[in-house]
Formats: sequence, C-alpha cells, structure tokens
Amino acid sequence: MTEKPATTKRKTTPAKPSAAARETATVKPVAAKPEKKNKKAKKMNDKAENKKKIVRDSFTMPQNDYAKIAELKQVCLKAGMHVKKSELLRAGLHALGKLSAAQLKQAIAQMEQIKTGRPKKGA
Repeated sequence: MTEKPATTKRKTTPAKPSAAARETATVKPVAAKPEKKNKKAKKMNDKAENKKKIVRDSFTMPQNDYAKIAELKQVCLKAGMHVKKSELLRAGLHALGKLSAAQLKQAIAQMEQIKTGRPKKGA
C-alpha cells in the first residue's frame, strides 16, 4: 500500500475585484450625499456673508481731537457702556453719514486743517 500525501481541503474564494471594478459594480445612492454637501456649502456661504472683512488703517489727528476720544469714552463709562476707540470713530462716521451734504460740508469746514503723514523724527 502506498501512502497518499495528506491533503487539506481549502475553501476557495473568488479573487477580490480591483477598486475600479468595485466602483463601477456598486451603485451608491447619490441623492443623500450632495444634500449634506449643499447644507455645508450653504452654511459656509452664510458665515462668509455675515463675516465682514476688517481693514486696519492709520491716520493723523491733532492731540486735542485725540483727547476728545478719551472724554467720550468716559461719558460712555458713566452711562454704563464700555466702548473702544474704533467703536467711537465708527459711530461718528455713521452720525456724519446721516447729515445732508450742506451739513456735512459745514462740519468739515469747522475742522482744523492739519498736515497729514507721520512727523519727522528730528522735529
């Protein structure tokens, strides 16, 4: 009697298809994902519209006008409001924006004309 080599029974599984074949073979519901993306895109657009760009700038003003800012801040503190310089300046701009052209011209004519730019270091 001759001995046969021991054989094990293996389960044979079909080879896995490639990624490209799997993508084309499987059908995914397309309607669900774009809605989520649209919601996210919509939220991003809403945030972008609500967020306004802030501009930094510098300007020159006489010392007495600069002191006026501190006076106005004190008035606001006594009224129970804490304000920043930029908030006061912006409020002033909005107040000027409500004037007629003649009133605005008169207000500007009353302002002291100053030389713009930075002062020289030697002066």
